[in-house]
Amino acid sequence: MSDPTAMQRRARTLTHGQRLLLHRIGHRAAAWVRAGRRDDLHGLAAILGCILRAAILAAGAYGAWLAIRRWPAVLWLLVPLWCWAAIRALPKAVPEPAEEEPPAAEDTAAQREQLLDLIRTLIGDRPGVHLAALLKHLQDHGQWEGREVADIRTHLTALQVPVRRSVKVAGRVAYGVHRDDLPQPSPTEATQDAA
Repeated sequence: MSDPTAMQRRARTLTHGQRLLLHRIGHRAAAWVRAGRRDDLHGLAAILGCILRAAILAAGAYGAWLAIRRWPAVLWLLVPLWCWAAIRALPKAVPEPAEEEPPAAEDTAAQREQLLDLIRTLIGDRPGVHLAALLKHLQDHGQWEGREVADIRTHLTALQVPVRRSVKVAGRVAYGVHRDDLPQPSPTEATQDAA
C-alpha cells in the first residue's frame, strides 16, 4: 500500500483532534450533569438537579440545531471554529500511527515496572485505583497532558497491566486497576526495597 499523502495525513490528524474534542466535551458535559446530584437528599429529589442540567443541555443542542437549519450560512463561521478547536485539542506532539516504531523490549519492561510501582503507591491500603486518578496524578507531574482515560487504558493494556471495568474505591465504581490483579514486584525491585 502506498504512503499516505500530506493531505491524507492532515485529514487523519484533524479527525483525531475532532475525536479528542468530542470526547472532552462529552466528559465535561457528563461531569456537569453529575455535579447536579445532591448528596443530602434521597430518591428522586437527589437527582432532580441532574435531570434539570440534562434538560438544559438537550434544549441547547436543539436550539443550536434549529438555528443552523434556519440560518445555514452560520456554518461558514462554525466549521472553521470547530476545526481550530479540534487542532487545539491535539496533544503537542502527535505521532503518526503508521510511522511509529515499536519500543524496545527493555524499554517496555522498564516502563511497565515503573508504572506498576506508581500504581502500587497510589493504591496504598485501598482495594485499587481508578484510571482517572492515575491519569490526574501523571498530569499533575507534567506527563500525559491532553490525554484521556481511554488513552491510559489502552497504554496499560499494551503493557499487559490488568484493567477492570468496575473497581470500587471510596464508594465510586469506575475503570481501574485492582490490588488483586497486580503482579508481584520483580525480584530486583524487591531486593531494592529490602535494602
